[in-house]
Amino acid sequence: MAILAIHQTPSLTQERYEEVVRRLTGGKPRLESVADLPFEGIAAHATAQTDNGFVVIDVFESEHGLARFGQIVAPIGREVGIEEPPKHWPAHTFIALR
Repeated sequence: MAILAIHQTPSLTQERYEEVVRRLTGGKPRLESVADLPFEGIAAHATAQTDNGFVVIDVFESEHGLARFGQIVAPIGREVGIEEPPKHWPAHTFIALR
């Protein structure tokens, strides 16, 4: 079952997100492919600057993918000042367009 994760909190800024990406990718400020990530299990990733701040939306292939993400990304996020974790739920519907 796919898992939808949405991360939009006061401590998540575009600058902090980009720093996390740099640390994950060895210097890239923006993800270009899921192959840039040092873990598997992510089906979709999108970010945007909204009226309510920066938001990250991920779809994970399973709870295992979400857990792996948390093991690797959460410590980096805390190091750069992102205090709150993303919220996540089982996806009701997920359709990947190819």
